[in-house]
Amino acid sequence: MKATLSALDTSESPFTPLVVIELAQDVKEETKEWLKARIVGKKRDGGAQLLFRPLLNKYEKETLGNQNLYLVGASNIRLLLGAEALGLVKECNDGTMRAFTYRTRNNFKGFDDNNDTFLTMAECQFIVKHELENLRARDESMIPGYPQAKLYPGKSLLRRLLTSGIVSQVFPLHDNEALKKLEDSWYSRFPLKYQPIDHIRGYFGETIALYFGFLEYFTFALIPMAVIGLPYHLFVWEDYDRYVLLASFNLLWSTVILEVWKRGCASMTYRWGTLVMKRQFEEPRPGYHGVLGVNAVTGREEPLYPSYKRQLRVYLVSLPFVCLCLYLSLYVMMIYFRLEAWALGLHESSGSEWTGVLLYVPGILYAVVIEVMNRLYRCAAEFLTSWENHRLESAYQNHLILKVLVFNFLNCFASLFYIAFVLGDMKLLRQSLATLLITSQILNQVVESLLPYWLQRKYHVRMKRKMQALKADIDATLYEQVVLEKEMGTYLGTFDDYLELFLQFGYVSLFSCVYPLAAAFAVLNNFTEVNSDALKMCRVFKRPFSEPSSNIGVWQVAFETMSVISVVTNCALIGMSPQVSALFPESKTDLILTVVAVEHALLALKFILAFAIPDRPRHIQVKLARLEFESLEALKQQQMKLVAENLRDDSGEKGS
Repeated sequence: MKATLSALDTSESPFTPLVVIELAQDVKEETKEWLKARIVGKKRDGGAQLLFRPLLNKYEKETLGNQNLYLVGASNIRLLLGAEALGLVKECNDGTMRAFTYRTRNNFKGFDDNNDTFLTMAECQFIVKHELENLRARDESMIPGYPQAKLYPGKSLLRRLLTSGIVSQVFPLHDNEALKKLEDSWYSRFPLKYQPIDHIRGYFGETIALYFGFLEYFTFALIPMAVIGLPYHLFVWEDYDRYVLLASFNLLWSTVILEVWKRGCASMTYRWGTLVMKRQFEEPRPGYHGVLGVNAVTGREEPLYPSYKRQLRVYLVSLPFVCLCLYLSLYVMMIYFRLEAWALGLHESSGSEWTGVLLYVPGILYAVVIEVMNRLYRCAAEFLTSWENHRLESAYQNHLILKVLVFNFLNCFASLFYIAFVLGDMKLLRQSLATLLITSQILNQVVESLLPYWLQRKYHVRMKRKMQALKADIDATLYEQVVLEKEMGTYLGTFDDYLELFLQFGYVSLFSCVYPLAAAFAVLNNFTEVNSDALKMCRVFKRPFSEPSSNIGVWQVAFETMSVISVVTNCALIGMSPQVSALFPESKTDLILTVVAVEHALLALKFILAFAIPDRPRHIQVKLARLEFESLEALKQQQMKLVAENLRDDSGEKGS
């Protein structure tokens, strides 16, 4: 029999704060009382059945003033039942991974009724976030105290409160003691050691841990390319026919590392439980809106929006806008080439050292403009994708990633393709590739980590001075922590981090036979990137909510697509080299046909390798098959039990 919240969870005792809700300063009291009633209300009455209290007690309010900050937590039983509802997977005493259920809780490794550490703090915060986001309007037509903030049944209350400005932000709290231990084993040590991926997962969740695991794996996977590329750079710069071996190794390398990553990722996520976590029917994303109706699949009330309207928005507005942005990107690229030609002409006419330095200025300016355009376009793409009104979060993310990847790919690589295949200037291609790669890496390090960290340190100094001015008899530890964290920047997810690695992978793989040194620069950057990203997560941004993940998602497809494109570009570059062209002096057609044949053969080899290397190790496949078999057997036994009970009931009725 399934346990229910009403029967088990009646606790109103003090709790460990997990999540902070900040309200606007002028929020009305009736709104606060209504919000509190919905958060602490019973599940059967439409509440979240969580624990909720202001940050400051009565004595502290008189001293420090009302900050409109509220703490949200949950009792241990509430969290365990939430874990069951979400289908979180935990390790059993027999070593298998199974979805947690409260009824069989004693079968799980490390569980104890007197111990509240069975769930990690990240998992607890994820449960609280899920419950807050699934607070839905029932009979209310507006938010109490705000007649202009309309509601209809099924609308996400938290989303409406955020968009109307009543709730300023919702964020999870750091665990200072656990964070200090994580920092000591993570980035405040020699950078060549392996990262504590399991500890990162325990603190930040699977999505963040998978990013850092992929970053570490990709960095070490780049080392063979960097080692092989160095002698090519030093000794055989212009002999393009000798780059055939390097390019061939690159093509095999790009395939193998992605396939091996999938295997390692499967092993990690099985150990974490997310690989066997059942995906429930996805509920509408909080930003989804439409006319209230009944979902034909679930039978639940939810907003409905015609798909043809969404398609019209995609194809009549979003697609033309993306094409316009791509045209603007190409126009900026042509301006860059005019500046490049002007700088080259000036240098050839004067030949001074100053004009020699000037040759690199157009490339540096173009790299800066690319970064600015990428960030502006990202904001526009997010607005458009939200306006398209996708029902599912997965659909929203896929459309956003597609928009951003297309623009970033063209914006970052169009000039290199133009130089390589239109101008045919390999010297300029090397120079442009080196300038774009190095400049983008430096800008990313400064903008993403160093600048936010410097600003955050300055703010912390100011806030700590304020804390020291408080009365000595007030325990302001929690108050200080919340006030400091609420002013931190919000981490917007791993999108930008993966995008940076995706572009770096493109710089390394697309033109490897022209600039073999690209992998070495990428390795140097990534060794510092690991530490700067770790610093960013721990000290610059608020703690993000954890999200269960079983892989890196659509980014795996993006990297695999880039590796396919690299086959075409490297084969074409080798075919254009003077040494290879000299082998076909009489017929360019034979040269083209030979290059195309080699390219198709390499593509076939890539796909054969991808097929031959299983995505999951054998022992993981066996464990997953065993779980599926046991689930089917349990279902059969349950059905047989029901049939036996029905037969007994029928025989009893006949006997009477």
